[in-house]
Amino acid sequence: MSVRFAGYASVFDVPDRGGDVVRRGAFRAARGVPLLWQHGGKPVGEIEWIGEDTRGLRVIGSVREPELAGLVAAGAVNGLSFGYRVRQARGGRHRELLALDLMEVSLVASPMNPLARVHAVDAAGMAPDEESS
Repeated sequence: MSVRFAGYASVFDVPDRGGDVVRRGAFRAARGVPLLWQHGGKPVGEIEWIGEDTRGLRVIGSVREPELAGLVAAGAVNGLSFGYRVRQARGGRHRELLALDLMEVSLVASPMNPLARVHAVDAAGMAPDEESS
């Protein structure tokens, strides 16, 4: 079983649980990153498209690890997150992240930014006998 999804790995201008705020333009150089589960281990699928829009860092990906794909398809796992290195930040009440090196995108149980979520799932690519599993 595999499943495709779309969502936001980051939402701009919203403080996360750690007090960081990602600003537009922080992901300008985002390309070709792996899709992980909970920021660790081997890739569980792939990021097919990634880029900034007016809301945040939008991703389209596919999960090929069967158990996780089933959880995403069922809506049981819908958090997204990202691993990064800071290139430029500004202090203040919240640390503003202005330029980042994106290392990976992860499906997670509980994202740092509560708005970073899968918002669409397409399990249409499943074989008919997989739909009931």
